[in-house]
Amino acid sequence: MTHLLADMLRGDLATFIGKTLTTCDPAASYAANWHIDLIAEYLQAATRGDIRRLIINMPPRSLKSICVSVAWPAWLLGHDPRRRIIAASYASQLAFKHSLDTRLVVGAPWFKQIFPEMELAADQNEKRKFMTTKRGFRMATSVGGTLTGEGGNFLIIDDPMRPLHAMQAHWREHVHGWFEHTFASRLDNRQKGVIVLVMQRLHEDDLTGYLLKKGGWTHLSLPALATQTQTYQLGEVEKVYQEGELLHPVRMNAEIIAQVKNEIGGHAFAAQYQQQPMPQEGAMLRPWWFGRFEAAPQAPARIVQSWDTAIKSGTQHDTSVCLTFAEYEGKSYLLEASQMRLEYPDLKRRFVEHAARWQPQAILLEDKASGQQLLQDMRRESALPVIARLPKADKITRFAAVSAMIEAGKMLLPRHAQWLADFENEIFAFPHAAHDDQVDALTQYLEWLRTSSFEQARLRKI
Repeated sequence: MTHLLADMLRGDLATFIGKTLTTCDPAASYAANWHIDLIAEYLQAATRGDIRRLIINMPPRSLKSICVSVAWPAWLLGHDPRRRIIAASYASQLAFKHSLDTRLVVGAPWFKQIFPEMELAADQNEKRKFMTTKRGFRMATSVGGTLTGEGGNFLIIDDPMRPLHAMQAHWREHVHGWFEHTFASRLDNRQKGVIVLVMQRLHEDDLTGYLLKKGGWTHLSLPALATQTQTYQLGEVEKVYQEGELLHPVRMNAEIIAQVKNEIGGHAFAAQYQQQPMPQEGAMLRPWWFGRFEAAPQAPARIVQSWDTAIKSGTQHDTSVCLTFAEYEGKSYLLEASQMRLEYPDLKRRFVEHAARWQPQAILLEDKASGQQLLQDMRRESALPVIARLPKADKITRFAAVSAMIEAGKMLLPRHAQWLADFENEIFAFPHAAHDDQVDALTQYLEWLRTSSFEQARLRKI
């Protein structure tokens, strides 16, 4: 090993993380990425005591355990073998694996070369707990496990709960209680000790949500796909995470993201991969209000499209949306939700293409902004059945007025579709979501459907 590489491994945690990965998994290839550099900066700040309460939320398979539970404890002990580290995970088997990986690193020849003063003690060298000759240690435990007589100055929690348990209130309360009454009390010094929680979000009241409400925590949240542009900056790292950009495309590209969305659904994807668990209270729709269908009806009475068009096409602006419905036996089947960011000439061409593909009997279009121009052009240049719609109240009021139609079971969604997760993310989070373009198109359709039904009923009565 060159002196330059030894100095980098000793002084730069991000470089150390890369070496740790290839040590624990020799078949793996390490792909450096900005989010690993950023996490390393936060952990180095925690090492110095600049940050004493840290929460890191990030997607599965993003090297969170390698960074926080394996590499960092080894690096801590390498720099100071007197440090006492306690690390917990939801299951003892997982906690022990992380401990064994850390022990593998500290026993590696390259580690001994850069940290020659760090030696393992012969009298305490087990998978649950290994100790240094300076009486520092790394101890593994499970969430809910007892820690009587044990104390440390660095406490780590890595995924405190199984995803399925997060949906049950008593499990969440169990984790909260264990943290407050057992784990946090293990700090040798409450003022100077460090606690780091790393996890994927599972529920708005998971341990991350619970601790953020209490306050006093530094929070680093890393979504798999940026839904809005944001800047991350700490130490030597400054990153502008652009809307639409993937967190680590080498490990999780757009195709994998689409597959995951389709497999686990909108709710789970929003929480686990986007770190944005949908609120259980305050949202205006419930998932179980929607019916589900395997195949669209073969003989629908009517195909209807509802468009919500954006004024501008840039990534910082709203999208244009087209929802296509099939009406059959008093129910509406959502066949497709299409989102696009296009300049007006391309939007106009896409409008015609969607109509040609689906052959709708009605196309609803908001009569304002770019929709107004599109409406005028289509009426002048085509025979498409375009219907102007002009909203008369605010978004929440309009949506509340038609939500009963969904609750009554009159709206069905497909069980599987590539666009389904994005649609669910938005409508189930409304009015708290970052975007509401699909909500607007859905509201416009339901308002028109309700008005049409009312007019038909009134005519029959007369």
